[in-house]
Amino acid sequence: MKFIKSSEKKKILTGLEETYGIAELNYLLIEAGKQRLRGFSGHLSKEEIVQLADLANVEVIGMYLISRKDEDLRLNFDAGPLFRNQINKRIVQINKDQLELWIRGHDLEIPAPRGIAVIKFEDYLVGIGKSNGEKIFNYVPKERKLKTPLPKLQT
Repeated sequence: MKFIKSSEKKKILTGLEETYGIAELNYLLIEAGKQRLRGFSGHLSKEEIVQLADLANVEVIGMYLISRKDEDLRLNFDAGPLFRNQINKRIVQINKDQLELWIRGHDLEIPAPRGIAVIKFEDYLVGIGKSNGEKIFNYVPKERKLKTPLPKLQT
């Protein structure tokens, strides 16, 4: 567990603003292995968290928000709704048939700018993907994908 210093947090926030439009990050950021950033919004200070970790086996604190992969800051599947009011960039609106494919783990054959794509259905953020310009690759975690068969899609 490593606390992110304010100078590094500013760089992360700059990256989030460039990629997603996120301008505020009101969390204490903690790096917890595999380049995963967790956000803590409780009332404990860094020193109190360290003291608690000395007393008890605290391996994880806060919510998993961001991963740093391939030079990208990728929002975690569960973090999208936390930032839904701030995200205003790289949004790809999908229809109901595309949603049925997406939530089952399928990639979408949709042209989009290269890089991170925020997938939105109506007013809901339903995930993050990565586009090669012609296709958006699905990053919905395996355990969150629907296992039910596809309904008959409209064409």
